[in-house]
Amino acid sequence: MSAPDISVVICVYTEDRWEDILAAVSSVRAQSRPARETLLVVDHNQTLLERLSGEYKEVEEVRVLANAGPRGLSAGRNTGIAASHGEVIAFLDDDAVAERDWLRHFTEGYADPRVMAVGGRTMPIWASGRRPAWFPEEFDWVVGCTYKGLPPGRARVRNVLGGNASFRRTAFAAAGGFATGIGRDGDKRPLGCEETELCIRLSRARPDAILLIDDRAVIHHRVPAPREHFAYFRTRTYAEGLSKALVARSVGSDKGLESERRYTTRVLPAGVARGLRDALLARPGGAGRAGAIVAGVLTAAGGYVLGSVRARRGGATFSVVRIPDGEGDIA
Repeated sequence: MSAPDISVVICVYTEDRWEDILAAVSSVRAQSRPARETLLVVDHNQTLLERLSGEYKEVEEVRVLANAGPRGLSAGRNTGIAASHGEVIAFLDDDAVAERDWLRHFTEGYADPRVMAVGGRTMPIWASGRRPAWFPEEFDWVVGCTYKGLPPGRARVRNVLGGNASFRRTAFAAAGGFATGIGRDGDKRPLGCEETELCIRLSRARPDAILLIDDRAVIHHRVPAPREHFAYFRTRTYAEGLSKALVARSVGSDKGLESERRYTTRVLPAGVARGLRDALLARPGGAGRAGAIVAGVLTAAGGYVLGSVRARRGGATFSVVRIPDGEGDIA
């Protein structure tokens, strides 16, 4: 079986990340296994759309297009999927850079035709130059990175993480696209979980589907200074609880919270124990990490409870988008 060709989708929304966007595109163009194309999907920002169009007008393999749906990351990704031509569609955050063999490792994962998605490992680039002493690795998902508790190597998972992930095109034909109403929407509360909901829906539509992570497929994700502070940590964990309530409403709490139960009953207690041990040994940040884990769990739980109440009352809505048949249906 020949290796599938890959389209890369990078969703962008603000000129504040101009240099990051250019770096992300450059990292894709430098891949050892070239992408078929790179699509920059601009989220309702005409100035940025025109600026990027000018920047890449002479670059054949880079296409710039506007989000064809409502504002938000899910609609932007759906626009990229519909406009792409590759057998596999990979997603890269606009403030991240991929290592040279990123796409090669993704491609290797699709040797088995049952594999419908392959994700990678996302490493933080802290604005301050190093991890804050109080910030637990178990909560690196707060800043969009791979967290302690995920299996090492190449392993089966319930869901991949959206900022460093790839899917077969046929996955979207089977399950539809990313649900709008879940996930990031411009400058609103930092919601997430749109990739979780999609992956669970995909596994239901294709019970034989295999979803993998391969920790050799590495990207480096910038963490800006405001996200190194506890205030953002608290906001993001609360938003995660709200998002998980939407996922549970969509796919049921059994699957929607399956991985989270293992995470909260095994991974996090071990993290608290390590933090307390480090505190007893007078190691920097131990007590802070233990406290942050407890605070993160409680805040996420509060968000989940409130999100569940809102969902029952009909206060939260989302919809699954059907991806047009064929390749490159959006010009």
